[in-house]
Amino acid sequence: MKLSKLVTAVAVLTLSTSSGLSLAKVDETTAKRLQNDLTPVGAERYGNSEGTIPAWDGGITKIPENYEEGEFHPDPFADDKMLFKITSANMAKYEKNLTDGQKALLTQYAPGYEIPVYPTRRSASYPEWIYEKLAENALTAELQENANGVRNTIATSPFPIPNNGVEAIWNHILRFRGEQAEFKSAIVTPTKDGSYNPILTNYSYYFTYAEPGITLDEIDNKIFYLKTKINSPAKLAGTLTLVHETLDQVRSPRKAWRYQAGERRLRRVPNLEYGTDLPSSESLRTVDQKDMYNGAPNQYQWNLLGKREVYIPYNSYKLNEASTDASKVVSPKHINQELTRYELHRVWAVEGILRDGLRHAYHKRRFFFDEDTWQIVLAEDFDEDGNLWRVSEAHPVNFYQIPVTWTTVELTYDLKAERYYIEGLDKQGTIDFNPEFKRRAFTTSAARREAKR
Repeated sequence: MKLSKLVTAVAVLTLSTSSGLSLAKVDETTAKRLQNDLTPVGAERYGNSEGTIPAWDGGITKIPENYEEGEFHPDPFADDKMLFKITSANMAKYEKNLTDGQKALLTQYAPGYEIPVYPTRRSASYPEWIYEKLAENALTAELQENANGVRNTIATSPFPIPNNGVEAIWNHILRFRGEQAEFKSAIVTPTKDGSYNPILTNYSYYFTYAEPGITLDEIDNKIFYLKTKINSPAKLAGTLTLVHETLDQVRSPRKAWRYQAGERRLRRVPNLEYGTDLPSSESLRTVDQKDMYNGAPNQYQWNLLGKREVYIPYNSYKLNEASTDASKVVSPKHINQELTRYELHRVWAVEGILRDGLRHAYHKRRFFFDEDTWQIVLAEDFDEDGNLWRVSEAHPVNFYQIPVTWTTVELTYDLKAERYYIEGLDKQGTIDFNPEFKRRAFTTSAARREAKR
């Protein structure tokens, strides 16, 4: 769908007084301006006045000639030269474009921690049918009562123009990540001296919500199915986890099962949600930090803080290639920042405050969403005393054969423990976005048979 059609649909929606949706109404003058200003995902189409953020021109629309299916993705921007590095010594110069979490990392891990900044490349792109679904969602999507789910939406983010914080949260949760995906990678939790034991895991995703032609009724309240199976170390090998991720997790909570070697039983895991420690994270991350944020958003009051320009991880092809060998990436206290790439992009900022009477490890959370993808790229979590505790980063690339933008490496820094959690290492091949799964492969009976093989 062309941009003009999308924005015309949004304009019609926002001018309607009977839609019942939670988008702000605009007058005809504003609607006309939107026709020129927005991309299909609701980002600002134009660059900034300083010229440091370019206009969006469709992102990567052509697969590089040196890409081979099944191989790692060649960096389309490998010839870009670094503009500068941000360090603890010069960060005051760039302060307006840094988050509190970034400044904390620069300060706490000085002098080794640096942020290398490159030219901004707005590379994000999606299939044409996803742009069409974005337009349809803009006309129909609405929050359910108490914002615990979304109605009348499918395939991708529901709210191209968010009116509040929880709509932005749902844009991240429901963003397009392909139809299916399978890959092998490792989780690492280094000690302070940098030693580690990787946990190599196979991941299988079936994104029901993004299945072409499917309706909201047909997905049976399921966003996706996930199956993980640990390959090594030997003491954990064979451990299988099955997750059925639901759209409305208050009405129908996430269902999860685990099979552990030696038990020979697939058991329900009733507490794989919210602030529970993420398995294999050594208590450095909570379950709802997987994919930067997941699950029912009902524990927090979410506030949309607006947009700002921030140096964020982007076009992380160099890190993606290096992550085939964990030893190239892992170092004491923080990863090898020489492999990273940061660019100046506009981000939506959302802050969540824990609701009265509820319990969670984090009293306050702050998320930063890339405007071109709705991917959370930076996150900050605060303890009950208001102190910054953990800082998370998602390092994305455009998997241009689909195309889809998704993370290649994701990590959380624990500032108190001076340790970190990282996933996406020791990769054994790139992501297979066409494994041809059947939905029945994600039933409990199928998982049980696979676990016992």
